[in-house]
Amino acid sequence: MEPAMSVPTKKPKLWSEHVPNELVYDILTQLPVKSLIRFSIFGSCNGMVCLASADERLSHLIYLWNPSIRKFKMLCATPLTLRHECVALGLAYHSQNNDFKILRIVCREPSAEAEIYTLSTDSWRKVVISEEKYDSILSFDVNDEKFQNIMLPQNHLVDDMFFEFQQLAVFKGLLALMVFGKALNKINGICNIWVMKEYAVVESWTKIHVSVDPVNNFYGCNDNNELLIENDTGLVSFDPDSLNQNVLAIEDANWMHYTTNSMESLVLLDGVNVSSEMNVKSSRLKSCIKYLF
Repeated sequence: MEPAMSVPTKKPKLWSEHVPNELVYDILTQLPVKSLIRFSIFGSCNGMVCLASADERLSHLIYLWNPSIRKFKMLCATPLTLRHECVALGLAYHSQNNDFKILRIVCREPSAEAEIYTLSTDSWRKVVISEEKYDSILSFDVNDEKFQNIMLPQNHLVDDMFFEFQQLAVFKGLLALMVFGKALNKINGICNIWVMKEYAVVESWTKIHVSVDPVNNFYGCNDNNELLIENDTGLVSFDPDSLNQNVLAIEDANWMHYTTNSMESLVLLDGVNVSSEMNVKSSRLKSCIKYLF
């Protein structure tokens, strides 16, 4: 029998356009572990993990999970009633108030909407987001709850490579833009690491050019400043300084979606919509929801 999540005796009110509130909560809190793969991880911070349903009809149902205490809390954002292009989620720790916040941005043409959840108040509220569009990184300050555009480095998509994809990362403790592609011979791979030496200062972008085997996927950087990438060899850690590559003993990396550095947290998840994991071995649950420790 597949293990299931426990159900609180008091069922909180939920929003749903299609099914009754009580039925939604019963279904989601009794899902077997195999159903958790239908959820995606959107962020991890200070031992907390943010997940959301991969089903657009249920994308307003967001989970905040603390694997250390084996509890999760379901959060109900504003349901999406209009057609949208994409939904972005981010989890952050507010050190000044010892609190956690979740930012949700819903992109629609020609504008976008944003709302923020605060764990201490267990509530959502709207925040103002600029409708101007630039070739930039959109950052959000959890202290003053304001957005800022950080311009990308000029000519970061150079002509000496066939561009394939780019992704933000934290490299050596700094904001970095990883640009992956292939050389003009279409055989060798290229990774241009743009590091912002001084945060929010556009002039501080610095380029590091690295030759690599062609990269299929990039999963971030570890504490040793190695790149976690997937190539034809499999999942490997790659040191851009020494160019050493280590094959990681992880079978079938094709299912991987998200990686993060592990840390424990004793932050309690209280109030309504809180459940505990029942009869679930930690290693099995972590693998099912694609959380790499």
